Amino acid sequence: MMEPVDVLVIAAHPDDPDFGAAGTIARMTREGKTVAYVICTDGEKGTSDRNMDPAELARMRQKEQRAAADTLGVGPVIFLHHPDQGLEDTPEFRKELVRWIRTFRPRLVLSSDPYRRYLWHRDHRIVGQVVMDALFPYARDHLAYPDLLAEGLEPHKVREVWFWAAEDINHRVDISDLFETKIAALQCHASQWNQHPVADIRRWVEDRCRRLAEGTPYTYAEGFHRVVLPE
Repeated sequence: MMEPVDVLVIAAHPDDPDFGAAGTIARMTREGKTVAYVICTDGEKGTSDRNMDPAELARMRQKEQRAAADTLGVGPVIFLHHPDQGLEDTPEFRKELVRWIRTFRPRLVLSSDPYRRYLWHRDHRIVGQVVMDALFPYARDHLAYPDLLAEGLEPHKVREVWFWAAEDINHRVDISDLFETKIAALQCHASQWNQHPVADIRRWVEDRCRRLAEGTPYTYAEGFHRVVLPE
């Protein structure tokens, strides 16, 4: 039986939590909060190497994500093993996420923004949308899934959800003293870090975090669209 956590991160692929929120997650764990990851796919299509076997890449990416989670003080890490580029907004997927929300019973959920326009990975869009629906109203309503209730998975009200990679940012977290921790977590994802289309990935991340800090006293920040759910 899984123990409840303070924060649940639900992401489409390995490395998504770390690009989107590693500094924020590191700050939370440093403050004593417990964090769990639910990773919906194994990211087995995320390569430009024509000789890479997808099953081997899936194993690599799971190992990398666990190493990154260890770097940030996160655990446990759950993999749902859906096909990469294959997430869909289905009743079955929604119920699966409700199951994990009711299992971990977090106060806060982090995920990818479902409403980013135009250029956005479909898996990112779908997982954010299904997360939002799973949180409100399905995880909170006892009649939504009577079979989950019969299993002992009681309804749960999450208080907030923060979406990374949002266009409408209304919440920023200071990661100035944790930027190198974010980089260390990202470098655990060697299969992605070493094949990223941006030539200088560290500079790209640094520039992004500097831009997210504009208008604040911070040097580096991560930005989110924060939604407070009803009582």
